[in-house]
Amino acid sequence: MQKTDITSSPALDPVTDDWQFTEVWIDPMLSPPYVLLLLSNPAGHCYVYDPAEGYKVIFTSSTYQEAQNWLLEDEYEPIEGRLSAFDFQ
Repeated sequence: MQKTDITSSPALDPVTDDWQFTEVWIDPMLSPPYVLLLLSNPAGHCYVYDPAEGYKVIFTSSTYQEAQNWLLEDEYEPIEGRLSAFDFQ
């Protein structure tokens, strides 16, 4: 009997070390809260990823302030704390 693998696993982008910090933002009005990830690179550019969409980039900005304002406008709130790339060195 031949078995067929029916589970699908999307190919993830290669991991790079080109990031400075990441933050978790949530929409607390939903249950469970909706989660987005903000990632900043050493040049200060920020990317907002949606884990529910396969970690698709849904917003980019040239500064942290722009990304923060975009998230706050959509009523997202940051989870306290920030994960730094330096924590893994």
